[in-house]
Amino acid sequence: MRRTRLTHVVLAALLILGGSGAAGAVPAAASGATTPPGSAAEPGPAPASPEPASDGVLIAMQRDLGLTRKQAEARIAAERSAAALDPKLRRAAGDTYAGSWFDAAKGRLTVAVTPDASPGVRRVIEAAGAGIRTAAHTARELDAAKARLDRLSAPSGVSGWHVDPRADTIVVDVVRQDRPDNDVRRFLSRARETGPVTVRTVPAAPRTFAAGTVGGDPYYTGNVRCSIGFSVYGGFVTAGHCGSPGAGVSGWDGSYIGTFQGSSFPDNDYAWVSVGSGWWTVPVVLGWGTVPDQLVRGSAVAPVGSSVCRSGSTSHWHCGTVLAIDETVNYSQGAVHQLTKTSVCAEPGDSGGSFISGDQAQGVTSGGWGNCAGGGETWFQPVNEILSRYGLTLHTYTG
Repeated sequence: MRRTRLTHVVLAALLILGGSGAAGAVPAAASGATTPPGSAAEPGPAPASPEPASDGVLIAMQRDLGLTRKQAEARIAAERSAAALDPKLRRAAGDTYAGSWFDAAKGRLTVAVTPDASPGVRRVIEAAGAGIRTAAHTARELDAAKARLDRLSAPSGVSGWHVDPRADTIVVDVVRQDRPDNDVRRFLSRARETGPVTVRTVPAAPRTFAAGTVGGDPYYTGNVRCSIGFSVYGGFVTAGHCGSPGAGVSGWDGSYIGTFQGSSFPDNDYAWVSVGSGWWTVPVVLGWGTVPDQLVRGSAVAPVGSSVCRSGSTSHWHCGTVLAIDETVNYSQGAVHQLTKTSVCAEPGDSGGSFISGDQAQGVTSGGWGNCAGGGETWFQPVNEILSRYGLTLHTYTG
């Protein structure tokens, strides 16, 4: 969607970030650059908005998640409650904590604990209105096993791995056509020595999709197009694979925006760009006419199972659910750690773009597999990690 300069100036007051697309499990690569398949996007909760969500978010959830408007409103409200409750019940469970997630079917948080959890711990969880699941392994044990797995070098046929508290295991994703490969089989043998492992077959390897400063808006670095993630005071955050420190950035209209001040990829996939030359930041994510532009009010983390939507400069606005957190994704350029997996589709140019749940910023698009015609999965780099790494402050709407 192309806007007139006047329209963009008005939006820029609210949205000065450009978006990038991630299709395939690879970092969202800039469109215009060639990216091979398999290559490589906790501040406390902010005050909640008076409504469960904007009309735009509700419309997109109805379209992408097959919900009625009332179901979408109820889900947003339930997810907000679960996000606020999650850290409290983690603390209450203590050493018996074995993971937690949002159960969309029941509309509530579920907390897993080990068999030795005391009756008192179980009563606290039940009294809070959360569900209880018994698991053999604590979250600490599974995280330690994943850390051991992270130290292994994975072949390209292994696309990534993450802890799945619902299954009480570490899930290792293997590209279907590479499952018989000897290097893949050796890796899986070593992986099973690190802890409980379940192997899942996926149709394609992850890749990145790089392609102004409203969230989801495009920006350009050389021949690479990516998308803006979220405004921070002084600039915006985006994906690290979109540019290196010192690289200049131009906006949707070709005018100079600013410079990459920090960038990390692989290992991480985050960056921040300073803004100047008449550009300014606003707490907005672009809806691309599909939904109204969205205000950003905070960055409370949405639990696994929650709904999440993405804005990017190629495929624009799409929604899905959070599938996993702290996943290691094995792009062709190298492994990236602590990404969040979603069922949202993306395409080249969406890299760096905004992931948002309700009015809470979640992260910037890294990569994925598939596209928005046939579906797929996409990963994002959590925004709170980026803010902490660079000492940035998210630009939020406080009205």
